[in-house]
Amino acid sequence: MRYGYARVSTDEQRTHAQTDALEGAGCEVIFEEKRSGGTMARPLLQKMLESLKPGDVVVVYKMDRIARSLRDLMDIQDRIHKAGADFKSLTEVIDTTSPAGRMIFQILGAFAEFERAIIRERTTVGLHAAMERGAKPGQPSKIPDDHIPKILEFRRRGETLTHIARRYDVHLSSVKRAIDRAPREMHLRAV
Repeated sequence: MRYGYARVSTDEQRTHAQTDALEGAGCEVIFEEKRSGGTMARPLLQKMLESLKPGDVVVVYKMDRIARSLRDLMDIQDRIHKAGADFKSLTEVIDTTSPAGRMIFQILGAFAEFERAIIRERTTVGLHAAMERGAKPGQPSKIPDDHIPKILEFRRRGETLTHIARRYDVHLSSVKRAIDRAPREMHLRAV
């Protein structure tokens, strides 16, 4: 049996391009997962790997859809091999039924990991440069800084964090982060 595995990292992303290619490659069963590739906590991947039998083939659109590091890729490939199955990537044209195919698989995995490391490095450098120019990365706070003194006053009067969160129509963690952002002297004035 040919099993297809498609993965995207977020709920906003879609697997259509991957599943279309996997169907075109003759996959009879396709597992679609919306999870980060940086974790092995991917239930559908585990289910697929556990269902493999000798002669089966695991097909992915691209290698980074099944693993994000060379170590994970080798672990997954080892599980596939121990089940008597093979691996095929449509984009990288990899077929592990031969020693040469396994070698190419490992080399491409190393290049993919190197590429991710370079991207991560560029992102970090760009983030630091933006922060030095005054940018504040991440989502803006749900509670503006000018509301923090009032929140601290509510706390001083004995209001619960849950009640304050309802008052501002935000999650409890947003209130906690707002309180944590308050300068120390503001906390002292609220006591």
